[in-house]
Amino acid sequence: MRIFRSIALTTLAAVTALSVAGCASESDDAPAEHADHGGHDHPADGGPAPTGIAEAADPTYPVGTEVTLTADHMPGMDGATATISGAFDTTAYAVSYTPTDGGDPVTNHKWVVQEELDGVGSEKLGAGDTATITAEHMSGMQGAEATIDSATDETVYMVDIDSPEMTMKRHKWVVESEIQPK
Repeated sequence: MRIFRSIALTTLAAVTALSVAGCASESDDAPAEHADHGGHDHPADGGPAPTGIAEAADPTYPVGTEVTLTADHMPGMDGATATISGAFDTTAYAVSYTPTDGGDPVTNHKWVVQEELDGVGSEKLGAGDTATITAEHMSGMQGAEATIDSATDETVYMVDIDSPEMTMKRHKWVVESEIQPK
């Protein structure tokens, strides 16, 4: 009888602990996990566009347009509905780098824009070139030495995403070829 009572109490305690843990609420400041990039995460609000970036004069998708994302930068992104929160004319780079916080190397991170690279001015970089990242899209990114994997001059967008898998404001960045009309 004692063994039964002991097992019953242990089971009850475990079920209660799991139930309470499952009721925890999510914070708006919680990062959205970025599993494709070494387990790093993005903040729930990406913040304003970098200083000096040029707004697109006539973007295909103006601010406020609801679109469908075809990018797969993060789980839950491909097929998600998003709202354009910024459109810019700049060069976007896919980069590889080792985070400054000791995290695993990140390969082919999409995207970092020209204005987020230290000391490059308006000089377009090519594959294999290196530059220091000034952006902090993910933990350990700011100050990291990046190697350029590829570049594009497509219109670059910030988007607000609200899907079952993620909620993010001003996500940086999605390029035009990664967007479809809703």
